[in-house]
Amino acid sequence: MWQPDLQSGPMPLYERLVLAMAKDIKTGQLAPGTKLPPQRDLAFRLGVSVGSVTRAYAEAERRGLLSAHVGRGSFVKSVLPAIPDVPTFERSSVMGQYESGLIDLRCNTPPPVPLMADLNAALAALMTRGALDPAVHYIQGAGLPHVRKAGAQWIARRYGLDFEAGNLIQCNGGQHAIALVFSSFCAPGDTILCESSTFYGARMAADHLGLKLRGLPMDDEGLLPEAVDRAATETGSRLLFTLPTLHNPTTRTMSDQRRQEIAAVAKAHDLLILEDDAYYAYSQKPRQIVSYAPERTLYLASLSKGICPGFRLAFLALPPALPRERLTRGIRALGYCPPALGALVFNQWVEDGRIDTIAQAVQAEATARWKQSRSVLGDLIARPGASQSPHAWMPMSALDAERVTARLLRAGVEVTPPDASSVCSQADTGLRLCLGAPNNQAELGRALTIIKDVITGHGSADRDGII
Repeated sequence: MWQPDLQSGPMPLYERLVLAMAKDIKTGQLAPGTKLPPQRDLAFRLGVSVGSVTRAYAEAERRGLLSAHVGRGSFVKSVLPAIPDVPTFERSSVMGQYESGLIDLRCNTPPPVPLMADLNAALAALMTRGALDPAVHYIQGAGLPHVRKAGAQWIARRYGLDFEAGNLIQCNGGQHAIALVFSSFCAPGDTILCESSTFYGARMAADHLGLKLRGLPMDDEGLLPEAVDRAATETGSRLLFTLPTLHNPTTRTMSDQRRQEIAAVAKAHDLLILEDDAYYAYSQKPRQIVSYAPERTLYLASLSKGICPGFRLAFLALPPALPRERLTRGIRALGYCPPALGALVFNQWVEDGRIDTIAQAVQAEATARWKQSRSVLGDLIARPGASQSPHAWMPMSALDAERVTARLLRAGVEVTPPDASSVCSQADTGLRLCLGAPNNQAELGRALTIIKDVITGHGSADRDGII
């Protein structure tokens, strides 16, 4: 069985795998007609995700190196294109020959709206009043006091929650906040409870810190309280990580009653709750879990999903009585201090009201894109627990999701690997479409049309076994 030599380098794994394949074809190690290993087998032997191997095989087929046959496998083509010499696996002009105009639906970002005029105005205002100096210095502790005050004002306006600025930690984005909580309240080997499918960043943080995630079953409202109750007893876990509003990736939203039930279970087992509310601004659905369990809930609000991901700014609201020492050490260990420039611009936007105008523009664009996706894909995507969502969920079996992912890549659309969010074998399976990632609605429209054609079997030369 073929064993590729994957050298290290800055290129994505799938690109390094394709170049290893091209090298072995050029040297004769992979002769024309050779059958490649099944994707799952190769992923297992390499210790990588099936999604990465699927993407590599699809990309190799697009470049004319392989031919794929449903039910039979992937084979080295008998007639091959000219393969350039690839002395190293570093990104070079060689890759430029292969790069194409893929429409990327992998990155869950807010839909783009014009921001440069607002950014320039904020920088000019900060410069005029001499307020840019903190941007070139270390910021100690939990962040700049006036930025945390602005964060409390923003959360009150957009999330309807009142937090004392002194109980907020200014974080370097939501990912930093998640890693900070995981590392501060868990030791290597501990178990964190979460939904059966969860935010990929939480999976990465847990894996990096040597922690276990226990994926729990969901229904149409999200996490099941009885599953939390049972798992807390079985594992002795002290932390629950949850995305109760427009859950990533399934878009499910907990009802008010479900949130109260989750809070009650957490109190019974003395669980801390990390409530990641990245998508609340798109929904403004029931009261947050922190409203029902303020003494044990760490509430995470980030600008990345609703305003501007490049600022790398999030606020972690802490229960007033929660010990701060480990969190303080964690801040210094994981980043020393938060960056200030984006935070200063955010503070200016809160002061002059631009933050609300920007948020409204993002919401309007998100609404238009959600309606666009429903118009094209209809019931192929699940109805979210709110009137709109920045991401769409297409339920399907794991095998179908892998096949569709590969076909979409060959057709020019890239989606999140289907196994990226799964925590356990009982996880809901399907594909996540990030509607905010394309540059404009026209590009999104092309991607949605391709997705519909691939799933319904139109516009594809290889229709054997199409789902």
